[in-house]
Amino acid sequence: MTENMLDAVRRRRLLAIIRGRDPEAAVRTACTLVEEGIDVLEVSLTGADALDVIARVRSILGSGVVLGAGTVLSEADADAAVAAGAGFVVTPAMGAGAVRAVERGVPTLIGAMTPTEVWNAASAGAAAVKVFPASLGGPGYLAALRDPFPAVPLVPVGGVQADQVRAFLEAGAVAVGVGSPLVGDAPHGGDLAALRERARRFREAVAP
Repeated sequence: MTENMLDAVRRRRLLAIIRGRDPEAAVRTACTLVEEGIDVLEVSLTGADALDVIARVRSILGSGVVLGAGTVLSEADADAAVAAGAGFVVTPAMGAGAVRAVERGVPTLIGAMTPTEVWNAASAGAAAVKVFPASLGGPGYLAALRDPFPAVPLVPVGGVQADQVRAFLEAGAVAVGVGSPLVGDAPHGGDLAALRERARRFREAVAP
């Protein structure tokens, strides 16, 4: 990774999450997103052959992508993700994978929902806190979290639709993380033309 992950997330304001049943399609999805100007990508370890997908995307796109691994749960997950080429790590919650990544000095987005979890994640060394699932509380809940934690970078993830992006950003999110509303069925072998259309819609939504 050629630039600080948090700086990249703040500038792009969009983190694309790829979780696919078809490794080849997942790689194509990553390449298509970068072609459309979405170059901060998270490949979830729950996808098929995810570590190989990360390694291949890193090999193909090199410094042209800010690439991370998601759904990192264990110490082994964190180590394997970094070995595959991930420059940052994303977790759904505080756990062994998050602790290991932070210990290794890898920028980590740690998942949290409640104020206590947000504080614990930030205190543990999270580069940013992933507010998950964002659909549960919406922009109003994220705005409420901002009040006691104004210095903690918050990234809502989980069910964020294109027409909600502006509201989340105005509520204080530094960026939004988006999976299926953006990538759709592309990581499973679906239509790349439709992916390009959704990518452009999300790019417009995060534009200053």
